[in-house]
Amino acid sequence: MAERVREELAALAAIFCGPDEWEVLSHSETDGTVFRIRTKAEGLTDADVPLELVFHLPVSYPSCLPGVSVNCEHLTRAQCVTVKEKLLERAENLASEPMVHELVLWIQQNLRHILNQPETGRGSETCALAASTAVDDGLWVTLLHLDHMRAKTKYVKTVEKWASDLRLTGRLMFMGKIILILLQGDRSNIKEYLILQKTSKVDVDSSGKKCREKMISVLAETKVQTEHKRFLAFEVKEYSSLDELQKEFETAGLKKLFSEFVLGLFYKGRNVSHKMNLACWMEKVI
Repeated sequence: MAERVREELAALAAIFCGPDEWEVLSHSETDGTVFRIRTKAEGLTDADVPLELVFHLPVSYPSCLPGVSVNCEHLTRAQCVTVKEKLLERAENLASEPMVHELVLWIQQNLRHILNQPETGRGSETCALAASTAVDDGLWVTLLHLDHMRAKTKYVKTVEKWASDLRLTGRLMFMGKIILILLQGDRSNIKEYLILQKTSKVDVDSSGKKCREKMISVLAETKVQTEHKRFLAFEVKEYSSLDELQKEFETAGLKKLFSEFVLGLFYKGRNVSHKMNLACWMEKVI
């Protein structure tokens, strides 16, 4: 991490020092830093609107733009997307310099003006990201694994809403205790989905208290190939057998994904006595 980025993070932590205003969500030398800032800005009714801004600083930041996710219970998802687009447009004017605090100040001062404008949809977001994320062009497929869902009904509705808002297609798949999410769409939208998945209180803990998803793993991420099926919608499906789940992957042209990642999950959840059955499955799919 560059020294000026360290200095920026330290300054942000000092500025947003109130309860729950600042939280570092993840940090690595390869993926950069993800953190959340909770702040307020004047909305359409003159009342302050609470905003949750999640920033992803890639390792090459500030040479490239930060990733941004906007969440607010008082705004529609379309409004949140519009706010994100405007933040990215503003970020382009600040390129090559640490910019997060400037972006937060700007949205605090301009939220009401943005909300007064007609919602622009997602077209301008593609333009705003084009320069910094050209490598992400085209459709991608990402396979996620969830350990469990305690508040299943609410969790499923939330996943469906995120997929719809971000124009992602695919499947939320249940087979016994195995829970998989298969996402297909623009890579930038999939990244935003992952930020929502990891930072929102989407489930409940053992005591019934709302909590963030801490037991999700990305099993695979790949650009859509010619043999891959284009999903037309995002669907929730229950499978009664491994054979049925396998057919879903094969129909989608994702046979290799199934054999490399899904079978391993099945094996982990089974007794060792089932090893021979698993070996038979491997012969069928490889």
